[in-house]
Order: sequence, then C-alpha cells, then structure tokens
Amino acid sequence: MSANEFYSELPSFSDFSTVGDLADYRPVPDDWYALATDIVRSSDAVAQGRYKEVNMVGAATIAAVLNRIGSDRVPFVFGGDGAMLLVPKHDVKAACEALAGVVVLARQVMELELRAAAIPVSHLRGLGGDVRVRKYRLSPGNHLAMILGDGLAIADHILKDQEKSRQFAVSIPDAALPPLDGLSCRWEPLPSQHGHIVSLIVKPVGRIPMQEILKGLADKLGYDPSTDDSRTRLADKTRLRFRFPPTGTGHEVRLGSPGRHFRGWAKAMLESVVFMISHHTGWRIGPFDPKRYFPELGLNTDHRKVGDSLQLVLDLTPEQLGNVEDYLKAGYEAGDLVYGLHVSASALMTCFVEDISNSRHIHFVDGADGGFSFAAAEFKKRQAEMTAKAAGQA
Repeated sequence: MSANEFYSELPSFSDFSTVGDLADYRPVPDDWYALATDIVRSSDAVAQGRYKEVNMVGAATIAAVLNRIGSDRVPFVFGGDGAMLLVPKHDVKAACEALAGVVVLARQVMELELRAAAIPVSHLRGLGGDVRVRKYRLSPGNHLAMILGDGLAIADHILKDQEKSRQFAVSIPDAALPPLDGLSCRWEPLPSQHGHIVSLIVKPVGRIPMQEILKGLADKLGYDPSTDDSRTRLADKTRLRFRFPPTGTGHEVRLGSPGRHFRGWAKAMLESVVFMISHHTGWRIGPFDPKRYFPELGLNTDHRKVGDSLQLVLDLTPEQLGNVEDYLKAGYEAGDLVYGLHVSASALMTCFVEDISNSRHIHFVDGADGGFSFAAAEFKKRQAEMTAKAAGQA
C-alpha cells in the first residue's frame, strides 16, 4: 500500500456496531500530517446566535481541503466549530494553502478567528499519542473516518496552546480564495421529534471498552444506536424543511462567492428553484434525481462517528435523556468514562455536495445552540477533574 494512498486503499466496513473492534484500526503513516482547525471564542459567537456561521466555517475547512486534494484520500472528523483532517506529506502544502484561504475568508467575511495547524503524525506519536483509522462506508462512494489513539486530542491541545502551536501554525496572509464548491446550508434546522436533540461525546478511560459503552447506552435508550439506524437517523424526509429562499443562503454566498455576491445569489437561487420543482414533482432534472437523493441523504450524515471519542447526535425523549445521563454519571464516577453533552431543540445540517450525479455528497449534523462545541467544553472539564483527582490520589 502506497503511503500517499493509505486512506483510499483502506478496506471499508459498513456495520457500525463493530466500530469498537480495535484490531481493525490501521496506523496512519508517520510522514502524514494532522490538520487541526478551531474557531477562537466560538462560544461567544454561539451566544450571539451565530452557530450556523460557526458550523459553516468549520465545514469549510473540510470542503476546501477535499476540493483541493480529493475526498478519497483524506480522513476527516467534523467537530462543529472546527475539524480534524489527515493528509499525506505529498499533499500537505496544497492542503495548508487551502486552509489558509479559509482562515483569511473567516476573518474578512464572517468576522470569526479560525486557528489552523499542521502537525506531523510522528510528532503526536512522540508525545505519547497515536493515530489509527478505519473507513466507515455510509453508501457507495461516501465514507467517514473513524479515528482512535489520542493523537487528535493531543493535536487539539497543541492547536489551542499559543506557544505550542506557533511552529505548526497555518498562516498565509495573502492566501488565495479557497475552493469551496459544493458547500451549502439550504436546509432549515431539523426539529426534534421526541423532545431533545443531544450532542454526546463519550470516551472510555477505565476498564470498559467502547463496545461496552455502546451496549450500556443501548440499554438506557431502549434501542442500539450502533445498529438501529432507523432510530438514530436525523436527516429523514419527515424532518427535512426547505423554504425559499433558504435561510442559510447568505452564509453560503458570503463564504463561497466573496466579491461576487450577485453571481453567488443568482446561482443559489437557480439551484433552489430547480430543487423545489424536482422535489415537489418527483421529476429528475439534470443530475438531480429526488428519488435517489433523499434515501442517500438519510444515509450520508455524520451523526455517528469516532474522533478519539464516540460522538453521537441523538433525538431523545425526556425519559431517555434522564436514563442516559444517569448511566454516564455513574460511569464517570466509577472512573470508566469521560463525557460531555449538550441539549438542543433542533439539529443543524451543513452539506458538502461533491458530485450529485454520481451520488457523492455528505452532510454534517450538529445540535443547534452549541452542539458539539459545548459538549466538548464539558468533556474537557470533566477530563481535567478526573486527571486532577487521580493525581491527588497518587
């Protein structure tokens, strides 16, 4: 297997219930790089009601790199207010140029400060972490990376430490506009049907493995989130809402067509009209076939993933939420797991449509009003408390 083609040649799996089978994770080559991105003070932007903009910029870092290098070759994990990507040494220069363009665009157009760093995987291993990957098949041609080994957590820590990140920072002041073709946010928020949209981050740290945590959650939910996709899928047709003009079009145009707003709006409106006609009539128009697209849309979301921790977006009843919280609190107090969660009334979906004619599209899902950003802050607080407690007992 060529180091440059490590991910594209990696075998895929389609049974999410096996996501905790550690033996099937393959080590990323030493000469690869972890690209880490994060929006500074994203909680302030969320408090101002700007979480859709935060999500768009986070997704833009993925779209820019995938458009530049190719989605088949780049493992990635969307984190709400940022992302993690892995790229081979051969492509790191091009990837950093694309990321630098998003940094400039986020600041100039969205007035958001985006941090970005390119950290060698060998460096992360030297600090005691690892980066191991599996490739989860959503549908033909569409995959999500499952990543374990604490390497991403170390990369995130480096990114957010001003001193440590300086040598790895991605910064090109006069960077060219990034390639953001296919990035859009035209769906309205996905409403909860059971009461609470929960963005959950949970990681085993004690004697029980991830598979046991999934089984514990299944017991409290009354269904298994690793196997019952019909119960966990958020982007089904009963939730999808489309209005004209789409609420998020302004963010899409500002990011994707800076300086060419009229052209960007005209393109977005034309595509939206075509979509509405096709959606309501069931007719195929050009490359868009609604009978094929909507089933694929439900499959091609990242509501279940692993990025050094298990990350889920679930729609729960009040009773299910209470049961899950009781289970997580008990596991945390026993020293078996660390977790963070955030509860919202709806979920947000940001789309990256690479090639609609060949069914190449993926959709990033997060809880509204903070989602994974707030869940991650809660997770890190609990993790620090557990570490301090362990140090005090040593």
